[in-house]
Amino acid sequence: MPTLAELYDQRVAAGLLKPDDAQRAVLPELQRIKTALEAAPPPPAKRGFFARFTKTGTPQIRGLYLWGGVGRGKSMLMDMFIDAVDIPAKRRVHFHAFMQEIHHGMHEARKKGVDDAIAPVAADIASKLRLLAFDEMQITDITDAMIVGRLFQKLFEGGVTIVTTSNRVPDDLYKNGLNRQLFLPFIDLLKERLVVHGLDSEHDYRQHRLTGQPVYFHPAEGAKPHLEEIWDHLTGDAKGEPLVLTVNGRTVSVPRFANGVAWATFKDLCVKPHGPADYLALAEAVRVLILEDIPRLSRARNNEAKRLVTLIDALYEAKVRLIASAADEPEKLYEEGEGAFEFERTASRLREMQDASWGQA
Repeated sequence: MPTLAELYDQRVAAGLLKPDDAQRAVLPELQRIKTALEAAPPPPAKRGFFARFTKTGTPQIRGLYLWGGVGRGKSMLMDMFIDAVDIPAKRRVHFHAFMQEIHHGMHEARKKGVDDAIAPVAADIASKLRLLAFDEMQITDITDAMIVGRLFQKLFEGGVTIVTTSNRVPDDLYKNGLNRQLFLPFIDLLKERLVVHGLDSEHDYRQHRLTGQPVYFHPAEGAKPHLEEIWDHLTGDAKGEPLVLTVNGRTVSVPRFANGVAWATFKDLCVKPHGPADYLALAEAVRVLILEDIPRLSRARNNEAKRLVTLIDALYEAKVRLIASAADEPEKLYEEGEGAFEFERTASRLREMQDASWGQA
């Protein structure tokens, strides 16, 4: 069976990838994990969660925390790794989607009157998986922050190897979050159980895929085929699945998400009563947002205009690439009503974000 380095070189030779020394430097760590997982015997069947603890002989394989800037190839490398690991008990999932499953599982466990709702959820995962791969680890919600430490500890004890990507170094997770001091032991746990590797590529490949392409379409009618083409180009023709973020007990839902790219309508994000924290969480979770059907706004839709302003500000500050379809040019979207003067800055940002070089600094 070919090594990951050989698979990488095959893709380069086929013109599917451009050779990148920073990406190549990650391959030995991924190969280490692949080799160890394939060589390790599977845990005893049907002996329960505790049969998989280290003390019973289940090998503990140190995982990987791969961090780096947007579009450097982290998700591509992880996908190649997951596809190549020859074991059945593996799973790749977006981190936010995984945490939604954890919350649901804990809710069901509490219905049964258990004292520790995390334990049965972790036991179920560890009974099914030896490799768990996350894309885009981010902690934006205090509830998640309080859960992940004990959850991951139990997964590690259960013999689960974790590989994750993130845009942040571990020390910057949940930065400035509420009661962050309670979260710090989780950071120490990550650094103990995972090799931390920075992907220092100089190239933003996702950004390059958009170079020279229009990213703001008006009028919105007829724009959908162009948005679909961009989606396919950025996600590799992925179908996409819903992304649900939990923010201070509320949920922010994006109907379609894959490979760091989200697709939502104006109605999804600006008609619903979302606030700044919701948009900040969204900007943390996605690297490209396709926003469909921005309408002309009037005095009667003042609240929606305010939400659009807040959303664009969050995307702008986080350097999230925006692809949009709208009823008109940015300057004509909100010409009268409370805050119309301030909307000029939003229109200016919408113009700036259309530039091919925007977000590369």
